[in-house]
Amino acid sequence: MEQHSSRPGQRRGAVKSALSRASASDNAAPGTPPRSTQSIDYQDVPRPVAALADEYESGSVQPRHSHKRAQVLYSISGVASVTTDHASYILPPQRALWIPSGVAHEMACRGHVSVRTLYIDERVRGDLPEACRVFEVSDLLRELIIAAVRMPIEYDEQGRDGRVMRLILDEIASAPSIPLDISMPQDQRLLKVCRAILEDPAHADTLDDWARVAGMGRRTFTRMFRRETQMSFATWRQHVRLMEAMSRLATGEPVTAVAFDVGYNSPSAFTAMFRKAFGAAPTRYISEQT
Repeated sequence: MEQHSSRPGQRRGAVKSALSRASASDNAAPGTPPRSTQSIDYQDVPRPVAALADEYESGSVQPRHSHKRAQVLYSISGVASVTTDHASYILPPQRALWIPSGVAHEMACRGHVSVRTLYIDERVRGDLPEACRVFEVSDLLRELIIAAVRMPIEYDEQGRDGRVMRLILDEIASAPSIPLDISMPQDQRLLKVCRAILEDPAHADTLDDWARVAGMGRRTFTRMFRRETQMSFATWRQHVRLMEAMSRLATGEPVTAVAFDVGYNSPSAFTAMFRKAFGAAPTRYISEQT
């Protein structure tokens, strides 16, 4: 059964008022009411693509939900994390996440997050992604999405607006994927361990400690973990730390603080691992990606 999110408890009236003012000026023709920010209102519009602008306060959480349509979640500013049954995704600025219809997910925000969302009828073409993936938003796609949010909900499919929406679908279908995801196991014992590490990547517990948490022997734990995530426990934990670090760096936190907060003994050790994983030092990588 499809579920739709309710407004997070962390939001404040001031944010919603600001959004309404922005919607009225940015998303609609002068004198028209502001566009709805409720996702349920975009699932059955008589157009293949529907666009929505929304704002989230720091710490906001959208509880687990799903949509009838596929969703493109695009972060213009701020960092969000999205978790599904199979993976956890980091969404820094200028990146977008494709979520197929019916896929249950939860979103949490680090800092204020400004998003633009597309709800897409996947039946309109056969080359759209079949699974969740983070992809790079080109300058062209960014401008197209901004234009889409300003269009009428029931835009002219045969005119300029319809051509813009079709070009958006072309860009999404061809956009390169970015490895900003963390595989999640399905076994509930392993999932308990992984969720604890996602909550606090700096955990210094050993493999034997985590095996005990899962109620398994060391060999069983390592064998099952590799089978369900396609990587060793040590590699998975390192990946979590790097993804958490990227999330924090993208919000402007200093490298030294981030290094210690995600479990590294020194900034130099963190920088070396980050460079090995992403091909550049942290500050340079973030400046190039945002």
